[in-house]
Amino acid sequence: MEVEGGGDAVGRGWPHKPAPEEHLGPKCIRIEAMQLFERITWNPNQMNGQPCIRGMRLTVRRVVEAVAIYPNRDDLFRNYPELEPEDVRQALAFAAASLEDSATESNAA
Repeated sequence: MEVEGGGDAVGRGWPHKPAPEEHLGPKCIRIEAMQLFERITWNPNQMNGQPCIRGMRLTVRRVVEAVAIYPNRDDLFRNYPELEPEDVRQALAFAAASLEDSATESNAA
């Protein structure tokens, strides 16, 4: 990803130390980060086409549910030894990215 002023954003980290010209004047910088989910897989012939973790028969939904059931990561990995920390991170990020970020009217009291 090319960033303003040349170079790329890879390895730069955030927050980064601004270049001297970045703090001059009111300027709006739009940063677009494309989320990569290389551990999330889809197969229409597996788990009814639901997104899964690394081709396993373990859906993203199940991982998110497991995080809620086992807030202690040690318990989570003890019950799901096939999971790796990056699997959990990507499942949560994928779920968040899949949600619509807008408010809707509700009849809930």
